[in-house]
Amino acid sequence: MSTMDWSKVKKEAPEWFRDVKFGLFFHWGPYSVPMYHDEWYSRRMYEKGTDYYRHHQETYGTVHDFGYKDFYPMMKGEKFDPEEWAELVIKSGAGYAGPVSEHADNFAMWDSRVNPVNSVNYGPGRDVVGECFRAFRRKGIRTLATFHHQWLWGWFMSSDVEADVYLPGNDKYYGPVVPLEANRANPYCRPDRRFCENWSDKVIEVIDKYDPDVVYFDSRAVIIGEEYRFQVPDYYYNKKGKTDGIITYKWVDFPEGTGVFDIECGRFTKPQPFPWQVDDHLEDHPTTWSMLEHPKYKSAGYVIRQLCDIVAKNGNLLLNVGPYADGSFHPDAVKTLEEIGEWLALNGEAIYGTRPFIIAAEGDAAFSGGEYDAAKLGEVVDIGQEIDRSGADLRKNEFRFTVGKDALYAIAMGWPENGEFCIRSLGENGIYTKPVKAVSMPGCKETLSFYTDAQGLHVKAPGMRPCRHAYVLKING
Repeated sequence: MSTMDWSKVKKEAPEWFRDVKFGLFFHWGPYSVPMYHDEWYSRRMYEKGTDYYRHHQETYGTVHDFGYKDFYPMMKGEKFDPEEWAELVIKSGAGYAGPVSEHADNFAMWDSRVNPVNSVNYGPGRDVVGECFRAFRRKGIRTLATFHHQWLWGWFMSSDVEADVYLPGNDKYYGPVVPLEANRANPYCRPDRRFCENWSDKVIEVIDKYDPDVVYFDSRAVIIGEEYRFQVPDYYYNKKGKTDGIITYKWVDFPEGTGVFDIECGRFTKPQPFPWQVDDHLEDHPTTWSMLEHPKYKSAGYVIRQLCDIVAKNGNLLLNVGPYADGSFHPDAVKTLEEIGEWLALNGEAIYGTRPFIIAAEGDAAFSGGEYDAAKLGEVVDIGQEIDRSGADLRKNEFRFTVGKDALYAIAMGWPENGEFCIRSLGENGIYTKPVKAVSMPGCKETLSFYTDAQGLHVKAPGMRPCRHAYVLKING
């Protein structure tokens, strides 16, 4: 029976978090050097028989002679400029951001006393978290610290007995040697006390040194002993007194109400009464969150429509983009983020500071219902909510609704071919009982003509499109 009183660490999302809607984070670490498949290279390079293992042998040598630690000096970060990163966040329209603080690879991206394997002592020789946070705060960006280090338990255990992870003294790089079984998502061999203490000490050190506004946990935190998991929100909310901060968590890693529930690469099919978050990647690849040798990115239109859908359902979108090992971003990623920001600069009143309408959506898009697939956990957990993981782009005849201080917003996912928007839900027999007084579109000077009948609210489209990707109808009533 639990002795932890989790009711003492229940916390609602602060208003600023609910208002900003959109954040960025950055997977950057030694895994950015090989640029092969994904950021799980650090683990799979040690798994005999995999493409990663073969690629590593052919490119760098055996995992005995060239281990993951040998990528550290190759991650030089010579083009890392936190001011440029901050400017990119601003141009994208995001309101909170941060680099991955520590991935599963035991490489801390801050000036850490808890973990000597960090970005100051190795690699770029820079306090990445500290420098980014200072640059972000100068531009009014809220700060995000993300933690994935519960995955370190068993992460580097290799099926190659000659691997450098088993050499004496290398545990400082790779963590303790544990049974191979520990590399499962939900292992029988649970982390010991020393590992759990180290896990919580790292998070608390970042809270003390950098005072993040959001503390994000990747999945699998549930394997950490309960007292150490409890220690983090208790310290952050109560002992530290971070009244405007929030924790985000996945799956069943923390009890409901401890912070904001996060869905990886998915979204609720229906609006929720509670704020929630999606973390997803700009990279147009099924698994990667880091830089690849030949990167591809999702279109700005796809991300904008995804954002509109999530916001209409009371959520936030936290979007990842991975830089090169030198700390710079691919020009295509920069261009896409800037295009998203241009759309938000024009249409942000329908996104920022809004709240859900009576309904979130109208249209024919079919979402797959059922259970929440917790992705890399390799297990299916029924949380009693329908989750869309199809990744499908929204169709042209779709609308998403938000409510601002003085208007209802209907966001059209496409331009009408017949020159007229028709919103069925806002017709005479629909759910909107207030008389419509005016309809306008950001970027268009003229007031749009409209009429209402039993089929819906009909709005004549302006002669020229003010933007691309999605179109905001501002309805005053």
